[in-house]
Amino acid sequence: MNKPAFDRFHRYEPLTEYLRGFEEAHPTLCSLASIGRSHEGREIWAMTVTNTATGPAEDKPAFWVDANIHATEVAPSSCALYLLAKVLEGYGSDPQITRLLDTRTLYVVPRANPDGAELFLDERHRRIRSSTRPYPFAERQDGLHPSDIDRDGRVLTMRVQDPNGPWKAHPADARLLVARDPAGGDVGPFYRLLPEGEIQNYDGVTIKLARAYEGLDLNRNFPFEWAPEAEQVGAGPYPTSEPEVRAMTQFIVDHPNITGAITFHTMSGVYLRPYGTRPDDTFNANDLWAMQDIGRAITRMTGYPAVSVFHDFRYHPKETIKGVFDDWLYEHLGVFAWTCELWSPQRAAGIDMKKPGGGYRFTEWSRQHDVEDDLKLLAWQDAALGGRGFVNWYPFPHPQLGAVELGGWNAELIWRNPPPEFLEAEIAPHADVVIWHALISPLLNVRAFTAERLGERVWQVRAVVENSGWLPTSVTTRAAEKKLVTPLELSLGVPEGARLRGGEARVMAGQLDGRAQKWVMGVYGGSDASTDRTRAEWTVEAAPGTTLTLEAKHPRAGRVRASLTLGA
Repeated sequence: MNKPAFDRFHRYEPLTEYLRGFEEAHPTLCSLASIGRSHEGREIWAMTVTNTATGPAEDKPAFWVDANIHATEVAPSSCALYLLAKVLEGYGSDPQITRLLDTRTLYVVPRANPDGAELFLDERHRRIRSSTRPYPFAERQDGLHPSDIDRDGRVLTMRVQDPNGPWKAHPADARLLVARDPAGGDVGPFYRLLPEGEIQNYDGVTIKLARAYEGLDLNRNFPFEWAPEAEQVGAGPYPTSEPEVRAMTQFIVDHPNITGAITFHTMSGVYLRPYGTRPDDTFNANDLWAMQDIGRAITRMTGYPAVSVFHDFRYHPKETIKGVFDDWLYEHLGVFAWTCELWSPQRAAGIDMKKPGGGYRFTEWSRQHDVEDDLKLLAWQDAALGGRGFVNWYPFPHPQLGAVELGGWNAELIWRNPPPEFLEAEIAPHADVVIWHALISPLLNVRAFTAERLGERVWQVRAVVENSGWLPTSVTTRAAEKKLVTPLELSLGVPEGARLRGGEARVMAGQLDGRAQKWVMGVYGGSDASTDRTRAEWTVEAAPGTTLTLEAKHPRAGRVRASLTLGA
């Protein structure tokens, strides 16, 4: 098969061919299917990955991965491809991967928003947030629309000389613009900064930034705490109004074996957890502790901090982020979900993103930071990228503004995605996170299935079933509290010629704990009650040599079967 390269970003057709190549090369381990069509009619591909020789995908605990729901965030698609390549090629030689595919299922959607990504990656090279569907207006609004006006494949910044402009050149590096002295008295020239683009219906004096023609944000269109446009920009007319989001939510709801999820985005170099709208003191304590434990493991594997959106990733202290994927999965389905923001140029440049008093300044940094950080970034891109990350200002005759200069940060190269030469190293650790996170899911195991003879044709049959996974069968306490998941079901199969004399053929056995949330050894003594297992007993009338069957099933912990020959 033609293997994907991880030093570039792939358009829709090559991406599709890579997925088909995986399926052709590994037919017993993966299958490709469309979960729906995008606004423009492209298939939204999902790869199901499991060893079908050990059982069907739906009978195993599953983990969901999606990528590239935001148009310009194309590195996550490469991350999903890397994951697929690693698990498919590693099966049979890597013990952890082999155990993963023998006992669990992965559902991987490498490009959740194919239209937006194609608009960014093709010759139009347009930057939009998500879907290409016009919203909230049917017509383009007046004002400046970002675009590649000099057709060089980049959308840079326009620097316009203006005596009232708020920027001036840095004395140590004239490429960099810094804020003017608030009290005035400093020496120009002064500049106004604008996105590269053209102005629709320019009046010759005022310059306003037009509202985006394609103004949807698909990661604001999920059902939990969805809010209309006045409260949450880009949220769409109603929850799951957009075909891409509707396809994802329908697939996830139709697959109750999903036990967790990661949605890959860029950028900041962080794993984000729920809630986006509530502080941690509203979180179920057991679930919060479990997510914090998972977060610490993620940090060990990737170096990325794992933080709360509400506490560490809000864009404004008085506003919250509503209608997002990970909040929906936790609150409505009761499974743990993360948003991974791949790549941090600040981290690459050696900039400390921690706040002095604790926490992080991921979003605050974009609003305000010391100019020394910019100088570090300039020095880093000079050394690491040969200066490709910052374009020296060059003159351009703007069709409406006259003489301007184009240049500044090459956002596509260093901000929105890792530079291609950094891509593989950046995405590689996150495959390990997915593998590990999938393996902590609950997993049923038949510990014992025995029979004791009570009479000539009478038997006392006992089954003991346990959860061998780290997480409980409900995955979260929230799911158990809100009854978002059905209980464990044990079924005894009795063949013709035998009959059940005592006990129910189908036993509802509740939820089983896992190994999560154990106290530190020695604190308050031992407390390992066997809440991770259950038993059921039946009285069966049957001749010796009769074979009974046991089936244990749970939507999140899988389905296991055992057989027992009486008197054997």
